[in-house]
Amino acid sequence: MKNTIVVGSQWGDEGKAKVIDVLAEHADVVIRFQGGANAGHTVVVGDQEFVFHLIPSAIMRPTKTCVIGNGVVLDPAQLLHEIEELEGRGFSVRGRLWLAENMQIVMPWHKQLDRLKEEAAGKNAIGTTGRGIGPAYVDKVARCGIRLCDLLDEQGLRAKVESILVEKNLLFTKIYDAPALEAGSIVSDYLEFGRKLAPLVANASLVLERAMKAGQHLLFEGAQGTILDVDHGTYPYVTSSNTIAGSACCGSGVGPTAIQSVIGVVKAYTTRVGNGPFPTELDGQLGESLRTWGGEFGATTGRPRRCGWFDAMVVRKAVRVNGITGLAITKVDVLDKLAEIKVCVGYTVDGRQIDDLPVQVNDFAKVEPVYETLPGWLSDTSAAVSWSDLPPAAKNYLERLAELVGAPIAMVSVGPRRDQAIFLP
Repeated sequence: MKNTIVVGSQWGDEGKAKVIDVLAEHADVVIRFQGGANAGHTVVVGDQEFVFHLIPSAIMRPTKTCVIGNGVVLDPAQLLHEIEELEGRGFSVRGRLWLAENMQIVMPWHKQLDRLKEEAAGKNAIGTTGRGIGPAYVDKVARCGIRLCDLLDEQGLRAKVESILVEKNLLFTKIYDAPALEAGSIVSDYLEFGRKLAPLVANASLVLERAMKAGQHLLFEGAQGTILDVDHGTYPYVTSSNTIAGSACCGSGVGPTAIQSVIGVVKAYTTRVGNGPFPTELDGQLGESLRTWGGEFGATTGRPRRCGWFDAMVVRKAVRVNGITGLAITKVDVLDKLAEIKVCVGYTVDGRQIDDLPVQVNDFAKVEPVYETLPGWLSDTSAAVSWSDLPPAAKNYLERLAELVGAPIAMVSVGPRRDQAIFLP
């Protein structure tokens, strides 16, 4: 297997965890490179379902090494919860899960600020998960963040927390009329987190370099989706990190020459959680049916996902900015009951065709999707184990998607289980 990056190619929730879990069979090391506990990844193994927010999806495979890279903002309480749940169900992580020593930590003031800002924004709220991700990235860039290595240094951590809270508490009490936070209890809690996590802390960049020198293959796991990228997405209705493939190198400590392929995961339709533009959204009964058939509820928040037709404009942009070399198309089986399926093949604004997504979020209100209607297949695809098992109309639909977005199909998923994945040569 080549060193491969897996990214979401829509607004997230494309089924990356299942794709990572399947591809990990042929990899040695899997690296989560950005985002935080705002991303929920669901893996089904046999009759067991696991939801991860931080640990790479490949942890379910006992021979694989997993790394959480420096591009992630880590909630240590959430990570410890995931470790405890896994070990309680018979999956050990010790000796094969490593944490980048230089990654940023989500602190209590980040979560409080996230919640207060969303409440103050009212109808203009972004629709965050409230888990402090954005404020943690703000502090990272402002060079006043707490890193994982700081949790192993009591004196240094205490000094930093006390200094940071001088400013944060002024903000909370004077601007938001909210209670101040107390340094002592925070320091005590986070030193305990550090003590528990210390055996997993490592120089992740060095771990990955040694793995490659030993001939091992790397698989990089992205979170969220391309159109939530802080630079290339529907700003400001985006996440607070770079979700595209180029972020994998920055967020893990490997050079770009180490990467040979990029898999873009896409649903056979489109979903979005939270506020922001969604040109192909279906507001009526059909959208509700897709939500029900696809189990479209956020793994992190449980919020219902907004559902709509496949948008080739969105995925075409994802192919370009990620350098996608192959598509993994998921949830094809969700469309089994439809006699006709629409695909957005382009956008017009005031009757004029445009070549890409608008850069200004307000301009999306003027966008009119241009649709092409394709016949459905009205048959069960969930038992298909090869490309030839798929109905002709399903194959035609998938081939049309690949043609529209300009990337070949590498994998098709027809259900949540590992054995419901079809690979194309």
